[in-house]
Amino acid sequence: MNVRKEKAAKLKVHILDQTLKAVGVKSFSDLYVDELCKKVKISKVTFFKYFPQKEDLLLYYFRIWCLHRSVELKQKPKEGLQGIYYFFEKMAEEMETRPGVLLSLIAYLADMGRSIKPFPVKPEEKKLLYPDEPNINAIEIQSIEQLLERFILEAILKKEITKTTATRDIANLITANLWGCILICHTAQLAPPKIFFKRYLDWTLNGIC
Repeated sequence: MNVRKEKAAKLKVHILDQTLKAVGVKSFSDLYVDELCKKVKISKVTFFKYFPQKEDLLLYYFRIWCLHRSVELKQKPKEGLQGIYYFFEKMAEEMETRPGVLLSLIAYLADMGRSIKPFPVKPEEKKLLYPDEPNINAIEIQSIEQLLERFILEAILKKEITKTTATRDIANLITANLWGCILICHTAQLAPPKIFFKRYLDWTLNGIC
């Protein structure tokens, strides 16, 4: 691995790690770049070199989260409804441990003035996060929409979903359910999240299966 690229990968992953430790159950808006730079021991110039906006950390966090799911699914494949339930369970776990980050991500995505695009994860960062995973760079990072569409198509082929509806429409319905669960768990103070995420998914799937 190129030494310069390896150093950059370590720094980006370290910044993200410190961000997640600093935010946790707090709001991302309460995190200040000056404070984060002190923890990581870098200058603001260096920080903005890798993250032109503070909010880019949210996109990077979520891209890495999707990488973790993609690797897990390679190691322990899941199909159809099993995959959908797996995805909701993982998001519920994230809601329990990092509600501040997830809620801030939703606020960011909902901002009409922003142009949303995936934050890049470089090969060196993948290797750093998964040093023991052979061919880690061959694993494609799939988005929520891509993963859900795949699971839904599998569920239709396995006749787990029986209603005649477009795959894209079902994916949109389940994605809306997913983001809605995060907001409802927060606003209604529902705990533990896993119970409610599963319950709402059960009700949604009952309508299409």
